[in-house]
Amino acid sequence: MGREPEIITSKDKMRRWSRAMRAQGKAIGLVPTMGYLHKGHLALVNEVRQHAQLIVVSIYVNPGQFSTSEDLSTYPSDFNGDLQKLMSVPGGVDVVFNPHDLYDYGSWRGTEGMEKKEDVGEVSCLEEKGGGHETWVRVEKLEKGLCGKSRPLFFRGVATVVSKLFNIVEPDVAVFGKKDYQQWRIIRRMVRDLDFAVKVIGSDIVREDDGLAMSSRNVYLSPEERQKALTINRSLSKAKHAAEEGQINCKILQDSVILAIEEAGGKVDYAEIVDQETLEAVEEIKAPVVICIAAWFGKARLIDNIEINA
Repeated sequence: MGREPEIITSKDKMRRWSRAMRAQGKAIGLVPTMGYLHKGHLALVNEVRQHAQLIVVSIYVNPGQFSTSEDLSTYPSDFNGDLQKLMSVPGGVDVVFNPHDLYDYGSWRGTEGMEKKEDVGEVSCLEEKGGGHETWVRVEKLEKGLCGKSRPLFFRGVATVVSKLFNIVEPDVAVFGKKDYQQWRIIRRMVRDLDFAVKVIGSDIVREDDGLAMSSRNVYLSPEERQKALTINRSLSKAKHAAEEGQINCKILQDSVILAIEEAGGKVDYAEIVDQETLEAVEEIKAPVVICIAAWFGKARLIDNIEINA
């Protein structure tokens, strides 16, 4: 078991630590998480180690990422288990940043899924006065498609909290998993547009031995649902193979993915083939694209994707 990380909950203390380390000429890498860590998160830690001398892992369940159909209070959490997993990584991590809250919703009514202050708990690390926060960060075009269609305020919550993490931790590099493909692209665009001095790296999807993309929400799957959910990756792989064999009609490829998942008992939220950079839907594959899927199996909403570098 590796060394135990320093646990920081205060924004000011986190910023002071980062500035002291950077004054010593040390590069800082950040891995933002919502906790309940699995091997996919640990792969992000290993990735950021290739780019920075010091590693900060943030653990913060962001209320802004939950819709009305999702229960924030039941999101899986195991802070002590997370620490043990981080200590098991060769070299460990230097800091776990675990703020109690980063956004004061107050009595504001415009946030999907958070219509009362008690929904997000007491704000315990906010020193500001003058009511709840009201400033948001939005990446307007990239947030509209894919997951943004059924979760219109989701990426506003992501971009706002990630921008706050960047301002507090002041990392040189940050790593995001490409399983959340749209999120990764949105953060990259936000960093470019707002001139954050952070290099954003996308890390490849980490899968279970049977191919299921690792996710904290996999715990919601029953054994039977989990077997059926394997159809997601299998259908994506078949569609990619078909594209590499010459099938460039996106509707045919998308329909094949949807049919396979529905036949397995899943409910498809979306299955789309989009440009890797702009995330705009394409009709024929003539440039690098990504097939993105979101589907429900039981009460678990699972997302996955596969790149096709035409």
